[in-house]
Amino acid sequence: MDAIQQHMLDTYRAAQLAEPAPPPPGRHDRAVLRDLYHHWLTHPPHPAVRRLRTERRAHPARPAFEDGTPGPGSGPLDGGPGISSPSGA
Repeated sequence: MDAIQQHMLDTYRAAQLAEPAPPPPGRHDRAVLRDLYHHWLTHPPHPAVRRLRTERRAHPARPAFEDGTPGPGSGPLDGGPGISSPSGA
């Protein structure tokens, strides 16, 4: 049942019970969105949620060791240089 059908059913029931008809669907959408946005502006997310969001971002490549060998996290699956074949080619 979609919103229009539900509204028609609620209107019929209200008429049968001699009650005022409900507002049409979508009438208060802008006010609800405005209130949610205001709440979002005045109540920032919890620090733990903010920390999880920043941890999901891509981390920069790890630097190489002092002797010039690639550091951890620079393998072929991590976007680093690939592994050469056993024949050296």
